[in-house]
Amino acid sequence: MTLRIVVCVKYVPDATGDRHFAEDLTVDRDEADGLLSELDEYAVEQALRVKEAADDAEVTVLTVGPEDAVDALRKALSMGADKGIHVEDEDLHGTDALGTSLVLAKAVEKTGYDLVLCGMASTDGAMGVLPAMLAERLRVPQMTQLSEVAVDGGKVTGRRDSDTAGEQLEASLPAVVAVTDQSGEARYPSFKGIVAAKKKPVEEWDLAELDIDADEVGLEGAYSLVEDAAERPARTAGTIVTDEGEGAEQLAGPGHRGAGRLARCRRRCLACRGGRRLVPAHQPSRPDR
Repeated sequence: MTLRIVVCVKYVPDATGDRHFAEDLTVDRDEADGLLSELDEYAVEQALRVKEAADDAEVTVLTVGPEDAVDALRKALSMGADKGIHVEDEDLHGTDALGTSLVLAKAVEKTGYDLVLCGMASTDGAMGVLPAMLAERLRVPQMTQLSEVAVDGGKVTGRRDSDTAGEQLEASLPAVVAVTDQSGEARYPSFKGIVAAKKKPVEEWDLAELDIDADEVGLEGAYSLVEDAAERPARTAGTIVTDEGEGAEQLAGPGHRGAGRLARCRRRCLACRGGRRLVPAHQPSRPDR
């Protein structure tokens, strides 16, 4: 039986370009250059590795977005995915994460799946909540923040690393998995892959084909809205501090109660450099809060 892998990807504004909000306080995607979210490339890579390790597997990439979002699909197809699905509809404009999870869930159910792979977050919204929302809508197990993924015997296993420990996780298929940028470097599309991607099928669906009403998505159906936005102030010139014994006071500010202590510590540290002590014995009783 073919292992059906669906990878959810997003078309996002290029982080190196000029990004701003439109008049309705949604991200202006028409005026910005876009690309496949870098964090989603790791999900595509893991899907391809699972496919290569399986006897029979198929990788479908799925995106929800405007017309140009097909470029994100083509990038994933050039990496090695088999086919793409593009959900596009004018009523999707302004859809929040909750609405997007609804659209993705309906599309995933329609195409059929055993394993859904996502990146840990998108590089534009950076919310990181969509994999959990998607799993909840599909009523399947979820494993997020994974650095390793493997599928065997109807189960998906993975490793989740934290600052203090590593966890080995396991879930029965079907399941939703989200991987981090530590899961393995994404491959570069080869010239052969780029040419082949142009011939791979990409289906286009709208809301009607997914049986979704317009008032469930878009700005009208959004549970979260941007109420106000302002451009970041221009960066101003900094202040150069020349330390001639009063550097602590200049850094802490006039009248700061910790400035005198910092200055005394500095002077004592300088006095200790004569070889009598390697470390000062005058640590402050507690840092200034």
